[in-house]
Amino acid sequence: MRRRLAALAALPLLALASSSQAATSDPIGDLIVGAMTGGLPGTPAYRMRATLYHAGAAGVGALDSLGCKVVAMRTAAIDKKLIPRRTVLFIKETVGLPMPDGGVHDGYWYASDVGGAIKGEKIDLFTGHGRSSMAPMMPLNLSELTVTKVGEFKGCPPGK
Repeated sequence: MRRRLAALAALPLLALASSSQAATSDPIGDLIVGAMTGGLPGTPAYRMRATLYHAGAAGVGALDSLGCKVVAMRTAAIDKKLIPRRTVLFIKETVGLPMPDGGVHDGYWYASDVGGAIKGEKIDLFTGHGRSSMAPMMPLNLSELTVTKVGEFKGCPPGK
């Protein structure tokens, strides 16, 4: 029983470890991430170039393109031709990052915003209010992230 619990406790670490590898075929990693996220094996994962944005930047308001409040460390801007708005995304490289409320990120984001510069396999992640909100995410800025569609949401994304 202890071995099983230890194996379950190691799943988040395995997911983080696999995020540092190049985009290669990793069927075991895919199964682990699928078990963690609820995504089915074979669900397409996108390699998307990440940028960050924050409230207070030029042109950034308090609402996303759906008219909903932007939520720090949850709202993602995408190209709606590639990923439809109202898609729940899992970004494994964000698992474990610090959240504004003091918790840790579970990897789930909500595709509810768009941007003029977000075309194709690019994703813009909302970090919060002010430039300093970007600090925990800076290692991911301009890097390629593994983005998997894991569901849909109705109305506005959950937020505080």
